[in-house]
Amino acid sequence: MTTANVDTLVLGELKCWRITTAQAELVIAQQGAQILRYQRAGQAPLLWLSEQALFKQGKSVRGGVPVCWPWFGHLQRNPEAVQAMYDAEPAPAHGLVRGRDWQLLGMQEQGDTVRVEFDMPQAQGALPDWPHSVELRLCVTMGETLEVTLSNRNLGAQPVTISQALHTYFAVSDVRQVQVHGVEELTYIETLADWQQRTQQSALTFAGETDRIYLDPPTLLSIVDPQHDRRTTLHTQGSRSAVIWNPWTERAAELPDMADEAWQGMLCIETANAWHDVLTLAPGAHHALSVKISSAPLERR
Repeated sequence: MTTANVDTLVLGELKCWRITTAQAELVIAQQGAQILRYQRAGQAPLLWLSEQALFKQGKSVRGGVPVCWPWFGHLQRNPEAVQAMYDAEPAPAHGLVRGRDWQLLGMQEQGDTVRVEFDMPQAQGALPDWPHSVELRLCVTMGETLEVTLSNRNLGAQPVTISQALHTYFAVSDVRQVQVHGVEELTYIETLADWQQRTQQSALTFAGETDRIYLDPPTLLSIVDPQHDRRTTLHTQGSRSAVIWNPWTERAAELPDMADEAWQGMLCIETANAWHDVLTLAPGAHHALSVKISSAPLERR
């Protein structure tokens, strides 16, 4: 049985909680229910957080695990059924809940883990220009692994169609030296080349800006990082798309909350319902999108 230490802290304008156990440390902000840090005891952080991150009300923090909901990316790139749910223009990128405060429902110790649960009350009919009612909750379980689950339940009388993502920033030694396994032979959308559909021939390596939507990925993907001697593994449920992103040099230089060279130490793999993998919830229907993140030393041969 573990004993968790919970501290409240303020980063810039944001209220956060730091939870520490013998296994790991977690920092999570009330705004966006956004995980900012997860680090196992005695190891390097698994998540990346920009050294120039802006902790401002109404603005998602660059790093950790932002929640994209009720659409992912630019709304106009979503299917018409997702666009039709929103009544205004222009639409903010990645939805409506990243810059809003969530309600902390509770923290509970369960053996060697701590479970933290949040609710987004405004999703039940009070999000501007999004006149629908969904019970939206985020559950985070931290210990030797990190598990994040975003659950949706349609409380309204009409179907609701959304896209969504757990936009996870992973810390790597040097993105030019890592590989992503599990994407071999998958079809993907190359958003940087007029959204062409292509096929991945082998494990993914990085030699330039990357922004791809992989279709029907397996439930297990991994980042192999020889310099960190680490394999980071993602086990997913409720997802039929994965977005892999790195801004590289020119794009990183355009981002005010990211150092020009910081792209070298990060890689996003986003557990998603995106592109045509959208979610339509009938009245009363429930769906859970989840990712379980673990790490281990590389096997020596």
